[in-house]
Amino acid sequence: MSFEKTRGSFQFSMPLFISILIVCWSTQLSGCAPLVLGSAALAGKVALDRRTAGIQLEDEAIEFRSESGLRNQLHKSAHVRVSSYNRMVLLTGEVGSENERMLAERFVKSQDNVKSVVNDLTISPESSLTQRAKDKVITGQVRAIIIQARDIHSSAVQIVTERGIVYLMGRVTAREAKSATDIARGISGVTKVVRVFEEISEQELQRLSRPSR
Repeated sequence: MSFEKTRGSFQFSMPLFISILIVCWSTQLSGCAPLVLGSAALAGKVALDRRTAGIQLEDEAIEFRSESGLRNQLHKSAHVRVSSYNRMVLLTGEVGSENERMLAERFVKSQDNVKSVVNDLTISPESSLTQRAKDKVITGQVRAIIIQARDIHSSAVQIVTERGIVYLMGRVTAREAKSATDIARGISGVTKVVRVFEEISEQELQRLSRPSR
């Protein structure tokens, strides 16, 4: 695991595809075509991810349970974002006190399947809508350049931006980590880059990149 301040393969089942088509034909539902295309797109997304399909579902469940629970645990003025990648959880946003900051961390650590928690919550007023809009723009710019980069696959990096701070998550090699960090640092408006990576070897990357049989 790499935390530096500077959430297996899956194949779309042909029987499932055929079953969806049969349902469409038998019920004559006009909405089935988007369903089939959406399922295929989802299968492609899962296949490109360096997490197993099961862990991807676990990450989504961790995020959902944690954010839902924290809304009941913290003051309504708190703004907490939970991001999970390969069961490594990142907490970002703002809370009103150190007690709330530690309460949020303890609560998330208590959730099923959580491997570790990086708590980067700040004790400050909630960020403005204008700042959050800027953060979304920064995230989009970092993502766009990573997509164009030849030395790192865009699906390997998850990007979270809060108050101009870019957090990078994912399972990457040291080479990919440096490339993604350099890209994020070069974006206008970025004040700091925090790497929350799980580092893998080049050999492990080659194994993950081989198509399944």
